[in-house]
Amino acid sequence: MAATLQDYLASLQGKRVAVIGIGVSNTPLIETLLQGGISVTACDKSPRENFGELADRLEAMGATLQLGEHYLDGLDQDVIFRSPGIRPDIPPFLAAIEKGSVLTSEMEAFFQVCPCKIIAVTGSDGKTTTTSLIAEMLKNAGYTVHVGGNIGKPLLSEADRMGKDDVAVLELSSFQLMTMQTSPHIAVTTNLAPNHLDVHKDYQEYVDAKANIFTHQTASDIAVFNADNDDTVRQAAKAVGEVRWFSRKQRVENGVFCENGVIYEAVNGAVMPIMETKDILLPGVHNIENYMAAFAAVR
Repeated sequence: MAATLQDYLASLQGKRVAVIGIGVSNTPLIETLLQGGISVTACDKSPRENFGELADRLEAMGATLQLGEHYLDGLDQDVIFRSPGIRPDIPPFLAAIEKGSVLTSEMEAFFQVCPCKIIAVTGSDGKTTTTSLIAEMLKNAGYTVHVGGNIGKPLLSEADRMGKDDVAVLELSSFQLMTMQTSPHIAVTTNLAPNHLDVHKDYQEYVDAKANIFTHQTASDIAVFNADNDDTVRQAAKAVGEVRWFSRKQRVENGVFCENGVIYEAVNGAVMPIMETKDILLPGVHNIENYMAAFAAVR
């Protein structure tokens, strides 16, 4: 929260910017940069005919388009926004960084300018459901909530319209987290299991990427972990803030657990019932875990 969106755009004045990927998440970013008077090259592997009117509109706004098979050729812009689906260590990025380019992303920029508290969710399964549950719980409690990341909509361009008492609730993938240097106030990890190993070098790299959701927290922040998952238990040992647990199989001292069909909250030695699992309309025991993760986050 070191700057507003306008401050951030001002810091880019006079710099050349490349945005990799002209998709749902990056189109609003490209438009915001162009509206801020920034020089933008928009790069995408798809040919021009795939974009139709969008290509014409971006060019009319002042963008330079670099499309097709050689879309990553010659990258040397001052700032490069990568698409979350592209690894940060591919040769074109490394060559650009060697020349002095700064590699970032729409989500990393949003963390810099977001004026309100951020709750973020990651994990191998249950991310979307848990993120949605947290958002709905907060809305029902009277908060103005902004949902983004892998679901909802890109939030960077809306940051100046958010209030300091709002809450941003984000679903973050391992690809988004790989290069993050900031963590949310409340970080939730639903579970960890081998996933996306076609893109990640190995499982350890995947786990390390997920850990970035809490690695940069401070002592005043909160991290929520699954007490029934060996990898999340190991991660929790590295958390510097308050650790909250959720468990379907055992009692926890600080967090949420399930026992005999009832979900309980445990805080400072006191145990209080929240709801009965039969009242959860989403089928499957995994959704009991998603509810517990959400309860732990919004306490």
